[in-house]
Amino acid sequence: MEAHPLSRQVSFALLCLAVATPAYLQAAPKSLDALVVVGSRTPAQISEIPGTVWVLEGEELEEQFRAGQDLKTVLGKLVPGMDLAPETRTNYGQNMRGRSVLVMIDGVSLNGSRGLSRQFDSIDPFNVERIEVLSGASAIYGGGSTGGIVNIISKKGHAGSTRFSTELGGSSGFNNSEDRTLRAGQAIAGGNERISGRLAIAAQDKGAMVDGNGNPIMPDISQTDLQFNRSVDILGSTQIRIDDNQRLDLMAQLYDSGYNGDQGVWLGPYLSEINNPDIRDGFSSDREPGTERYMVNLAYQHLDFLGHTAYVQASVRNEESSFHPYPYQRASLPQSYFGASRQDTRQYLLKGLLAKNLGKVKLSYGVDLDREDFAASQMIFDNASSFPSGGLVFNEEFTVDRYPDYRVEGIAAYLQGEWQATDRLQLNAGIRQRYARLEMEPFIGTQQAVEAERGLVEGADAIPGGESDYDVTLLNAGAIYKLNNGHQIWANVSQGFEIPDPGKVAGRGSYSLQGNRYILTNSLNIDDNPIPGLKTNQVEFGWRTYQARWDAQLASYYTWSDKEAQTNRTTLTVDVVDRKTRDYGIEGALNWRADEQWSFGASAHYVRSEIEDSTGSWQKNLVTAASLPNATAFVRWQKNRSSVRLQGAKAFDISDDAGDKIEGYTTFDLMASHPLPLGQLDLAVTNLLDTQYDTVWGQRAQLFYGFESLFDFKGQGRTYTLTYSVDY
Repeated sequence: MEAHPLSRQVSFALLCLAVATPAYLQAAPKSLDALVVVGSRTPAQISEIPGTVWVLEGEELEEQFRAGQDLKTVLGKLVPGMDLAPETRTNYGQNMRGRSVLVMIDGVSLNGSRGLSRQFDSIDPFNVERIEVLSGASAIYGGGSTGGIVNIISKKGHAGSTRFSTELGGSSGFNNSEDRTLRAGQAIAGGNERISGRLAIAAQDKGAMVDGNGNPIMPDISQTDLQFNRSVDILGSTQIRIDDNQRLDLMAQLYDSGYNGDQGVWLGPYLSEINNPDIRDGFSSDREPGTERYMVNLAYQHLDFLGHTAYVQASVRNEESSFHPYPYQRASLPQSYFGASRQDTRQYLLKGLLAKNLGKVKLSYGVDLDREDFAASQMIFDNASSFPSGGLVFNEEFTVDRYPDYRVEGIAAYLQGEWQATDRLQLNAGIRQRYARLEMEPFIGTQQAVEAERGLVEGADAIPGGESDYDVTLLNAGAIYKLNNGHQIWANVSQGFEIPDPGKVAGRGSYSLQGNRYILTNSLNIDDNPIPGLKTNQVEFGWRTYQARWDAQLASYYTWSDKEAQTNRTTLTVDVVDRKTRDYGIEGALNWRADEQWSFGASAHYVRSEIEDSTGSWQKNLVTAASLPNATAFVRWQKNRSSVRLQGAKAFDISDDAGDKIEGYTTFDLMASHPLPLGQLDLAVTNLLDTQYDTVWGQRAQLFYGFESLFDFKGQGRTYTLTYSVDY
């Protein structure tokens, strides 16, 4: 990876993309002076950041993507502190330091108040330039960043002649004709000193997935997976230099990723074989799993605005997430149904920042405005086709609400300061004051609405809506001390904040059938029971160094909060309880460059998640919520432009005091690349030893939903990938 020069152009690109932090890969930056955007949201060097930061870029990142691995898989293997990927469409449970992650593309948040866990089903790797990661809770970016921040930087055009990039790839385990993935990407970029841009389209067409024993992997009817999935990512960007002081960036993306096959999970007529499901042809549905999104981002910089550097960012994101039909079995067939939800989110963001350099003191301050509108529907399918077909044929009968419609609006002001106290000691501190309002519409319970639509009852009362206000102060403070010979130590205290999933926390009620109408007897609505916000606190200590032949980073942390959002295994809703929780651990990475050709590296993360019981004693958190400790290692050979890399990743077992357990696993990957007279050829073998294992998500899904065979999700077996890429 390259250390970037401190320039106006790079500073602007970094800041307007709202990059979260700095640089190491499982290889480190060329220097601790590499430029990044830090917790203060202004460009700074790694040596000025009192926190754990990582950057993935260049050959190391492309090497992983061209091996056929997706975003969440690459992050899990290369970023210490992040859990290994769940190997499905959802990234539920892929935490950092045991807590949730804020994911952004070019500074635009992909997180919403409704926790859909699809943030990494968001951009094709062909369009990714680099990924910057900040570990731990953050007060600067506010909501959703209780475990860390991942900012995905899209590729941009540069001044110069018109350039084209082409990439073609394919993957298969050679088990059958459906065991394959095809990938293609095409981009055009160029410009001059005044204006430059890039336009790209990338597509993937996936087939079936096969486990280490050569058997088809069961499709996921709960959160959906990526088998027989087709995705298209169209992304364009333009950079305009207005004058010596002003620049403008515009980015627009259209992303469509959805099911495109005819295989489904057969559950037997009227669910008679739900404990012995089978994969069969003949699937068709009026609502199929997928993610559709468009996003527009505008960033502006003025280098001399009233003696400050000014930055403004405005964005809009519209996203539709659809799910697989799922059976809801009740006392009688007319009350039972198959339903598939679609959840729509529209988000508006406006950010303004002023930065001032006063010599030994640097200040940045600004205001963020945000609004999110959420709506969800449940398509109900005709019982005459869905149940007799065993869950293969789904014809729409009608549509009802799935969750209450709601809106979250917020405004936040922040101030961040940095003081170079001595040549060796730097102090940082900041405050963020956020006010938010949650407005929720009335809602009729889904079951009651279904029975009313089918004429089984005359109607049902609505659960009241209401409003809930939040006024929260978030603080951060840190210190960096520079030792001799390129070593640094740091300490920081920081806070993060999030509103628990409003759709699952509120809008719940108890009904009584009186006569032929459902009467609401009790409800959880936000007027009578406001949803409390969850504040997370963190303390961190760390050390890092970069030497000629080796580099290392090590950090320990302790994170705690006084409230917890728990997923109810019976209702699959979220309960907010007054219970102390804590996560503590240590993460680190070490890399050694033995000579010009050979390099070695390893990383590890130990984490323990605990909750306080009624007696005040600490016990293990539930395995459905706790993170698994993990470790990775690699050896890499490189000569000229040819390279070979062998890497391994291990997730360790965890258990809880309720007697449940998640079993870990170990996999290895082999990657090689070689230059051609025109272009480059990459060959990779993932899961090199064809290991048979249960995915972490599969084990959790069995605890959430039951039906062990239905949610027996195995890991993908040995897979070969060949990729050809060329720039011209």
